[in-house]
Amino acid sequence: MNGHPDLSAATAVAPAAGRAAVIAGVGSWVPPRIVTNEELTRYLDTSDEWIRSRTGIARRHVVDPGVGTAALAIEAGAAALKSAGGGDVDSVIVATATPERLCPATAPQVAAGLGLSGVAAHDVAAVCSGFVYALNSAAGQIATGTADRVLVIGADAFSTIVDPMDRQTAVIFADGAGAVVLRAGSASEPGALGPCVLGSDGELAELIMIPGGGSAQRSTGQLPGPDDLWFHMRGRDVYRYAVEHTSNAALAALDRAGWRPADVDCFIPHQANARICTAVGERIGIPADRVASNIERVGNTAAASIPLLIAESAATGAFDPGARILIAAFGGGLAWGATTFTWPGTLGFGD
Repeated sequence: MNGHPDLSAATAVAPAAGRAAVIAGVGSWVPPRIVTNEELTRYLDTSDEWIRSRTGIARRHVVDPGVGTAALAIEAGAAALKSAGGGDVDSVIVATATPERLCPATAPQVAAGLGLSGVAAHDVAAVCSGFVYALNSAAGQIATGTADRVLVIGADAFSTIVDPMDRQTAVIFADGAGAVVLRAGSASEPGALGPCVLGSDGELAELIMIPGGGSAQRSTGQLPGPDDLWFHMRGRDVYRYAVEHTSNAALAALDRAGWRPADVDCFIPHQANARICTAVGERIGIPADRVASNIERVGNTAAASIPLLIAESAATGAFDPGARILIAAFGGGLAWGATTFTWPGTLGFGD
């Protein structure tokens, strides 16, 4: 562990006294189509061993043609609502870097697909850290009384923006969605979110980006080039910043929650890369057997990765009631965030 984190570029927001956001339901969804490493080797200059050794990934789920992010989000959202015992919500927030279209936002479409037309709905664009940012937004709505129940979904169809011939990205990214229902409650009860720690560094935006299609490119009056609409990532630089900022945010969130690394029963980092997850766990002092992972089976699902892993772990009984859970993420922007919660242990699952 490297001592106390540097909070100079972070913002921490604690729930208002007397009214906190409490987890009431969780759900997830991955598309049925599976792409194995062996399938990728048929058209990429790579191998199963190369992919596994550098990313920890063996397979990933991808959408079929014509299926976008909204469909994934609706499935995960419906599962979370069912887990929460049904009922309506006052707000829907969708964290995604792969919206159905540039305009309008995807969240209203998702709300309508869930039979929630008329509720507040908006997107959060913070790439792989989007779910943590969305949790903070939802907690703010609950703390101020704007909403009593909020559906927060992290969903991405990253296979649609990755160049299928780019070995550096095509082997990593995948599609999926995860969701939680938050309800108003007390900060002292199980399931309550702790303080969120958020940060960003826009000077490094070029490390993770899609160059074309936005207002800067469109204002030139020129059409984007063939490569401009694909996702680009400078992997080696990203690794260094991901480990640094994810670790610092996680330590800051623990500090604000009054926890030590030894108090954490389960650490759920964004599933960016198996090596990054391992390095972050080691840096903040959490044993490997307490660092959750599903990247081998689902790949990097961007904003979906943390809620997908939460829902998967909960459904398999991996969390005991009262378990102390830490989540942390890093993504394009650059942006990062972390928060804590205790597991309520009373959620519904099943068909």
